[in-house]
Amino acid sequence: MRRKPNRNPRGLFLGAVLGAVAGYFLGRMFGNGALGIILGALAGSALLYRVNPGPWNRR
Repeated sequence: MRRKPNRNPRGLFLGAVLGAVAGYFLGRMFGNGALGIILGALAGSALLYRVNPGPWNRR
């Protein structure tokens, strides 16, 4: 049997929030905070959705 990959909907939300905050500050350094928020939210949510399985619903 193949194992299902770890996916975490809570990590999706948390990654979007943390990525948006980090992206805002990085975007401000390069001159466009709004674009940094969008790109940071996308990157953060994608990363934490796959990487952080969390302790929820473990069997």
